[in-house]
Amino acid sequence: MPTLPVSRTRAINLSVLVAFASLMAFSIWIGNASAADRPNVILLMGDDHGWDETGYNGHPHLQTPILDQMAATGLRLDRFYAAHPTCSPTRGSVITGRHPNRYGTFTPNYSIRPEEIGVASLLKQADYHTAHFGKWHLGPVKASSPTNPGAFGFDEWLSHDNFFELNPWLSRNGGPPQQFQGESSELLIDHAIEFLQKVPSDEPFFLVIWYGSPHEPYSGLPEDLALYDELPSQFADQTTRLTSNETGLPVQRPLGDVLRERYAEITAMDRSIGTLRHWLAANELRDNTLLWYCGDNGTSGDGIVTSPLRGQKSDLYDGGIRVPGLIEWPAKIGQPTTSQIPSVTTDILPTLCELANVDVPRRPLDGVSLVPLVEGRMKQRNQPICFWSFDHRRESNRDPYLPEEAQQGTTPLVKLMRGNATRNFVNYHHREIEPQDFGGTRVIMDDRYKLVVSADGSKELYAMQADPNETKNVLANQPEIAQSLTDQLQAWQQSVLESLTGQDY
Repeated sequence: MPTLPVSRTRAINLSVLVAFASLMAFSIWIGNASAADRPNVILLMGDDHGWDETGYNGHPHLQTPILDQMAATGLRLDRFYAAHPTCSPTRGSVITGRHPNRYGTFTPNYSIRPEEIGVASLLKQADYHTAHFGKWHLGPVKASSPTNPGAFGFDEWLSHDNFFELNPWLSRNGGPPQQFQGESSELLIDHAIEFLQKVPSDEPFFLVIWYGSPHEPYSGLPEDLALYDELPSQFADQTTRLTSNETGLPVQRPLGDVLRERYAEITAMDRSIGTLRHWLAANELRDNTLLWYCGDNGTSGDGIVTSPLRGQKSDLYDGGIRVPGLIEWPAKIGQPTTSQIPSVTTDILPTLCELANVDVPRRPLDGVSLVPLVEGRMKQRNQPICFWSFDHRRESNRDPYLPEEAQQGTTPLVKLMRGNATRNFVNYHHREIEPQDFGGTRVIMDDRYKLVVSADGSKELYAMQADPNETKNVLANQPEIAQSLTDQLQAWQQSVLESLTGQDY
């Protein structure tokens, strides 16, 4: 083989080195660009925090300056819905992107099923650091539980089986419950920040922070209570029923005193979000962190005194399922935007999977990605949203899905249930579809109309854009629309029931 001159050899080597360096630089640039496009994510959820209970939605008493600021600078989802009018089912919808009836989480204290695929597990595929703080309520949080946060992809958790007040009991990574002193919303944020301080600055994180506030029984710090000292006199002639902080049993109390405490909890929760946002900004993380706040269902009966919406917690009218919905992501949402396009908690999983470039599970989902909405490209929703309060009264006659020990909670709370200061869970095998399974109140809603089918089969149709308070039933004037929505609803119920029997596993 002929020998090349030394000068030419050096030139070729230099060219190779330059090309290699250029390729490495390009690879590094691609990697950094990919990381920059992949946001950190923090999901925040209030407990029983209904749509009207924010300053930005016009509440006459509440002070929520942080949520108001997020609404003024980010993406304000004015028609954002919880997937269910109660807490455990909605929380399951966030984790799975699926309606909770698909896996038997019909109502509070029904657990999720271990075979479900959670959003934290999916984001771990994209090397996200994951953690859960606060209310779980999808099964026990103890280490031996097959439905604890760790089983659903969270690297760390400081969590409670249900809700909590001041000085809460929480379990760290499934260990024995410990009592923490302080205001519970602020405690969660303090521990979330401790977790974030351990995450390498160039690696993404996914946090779920589910508050115990403002669920009753209520309490508050003196400085927060003082903001609402005028309320007792305004509601002096009314009382309401809720849990006693002293006995854990039901009690009648003056409504003004109750609202004063409830609003103090919401203000403390709002302030804690401000603490988190400030820390993110100080550590140059806020721009590329997607912060998403919502409630888990509408306002409970002891607190719903100002809402213009029809219904309350447990109802499928908007007062029971429409909740505050805010997305803040300064790197991508540079201008304040308000959307009237319906969206729901089942949309969270497909949205985050698209942002992280992770495939969604190959099983029926009930949500859609809202990335086009975040980017300003979505003009209308491409599929309706369905709600369903399943008639679960016959379920206790079926075989338990998990052993009793696996469903026993450990973390104490004030409110007693059958004398128990913790929460235990149930779920049942539902092996065959029966005609009665299609019962219960159910709803289907698209951009314009909402069809409500009551448990007795009667129907109501509302034009939601013109009549958001659901005051005028237009069923008689729109029979074709009602029939089309009815057909779609029945097909969706069939799909849900097939999932419930375990066909997706």
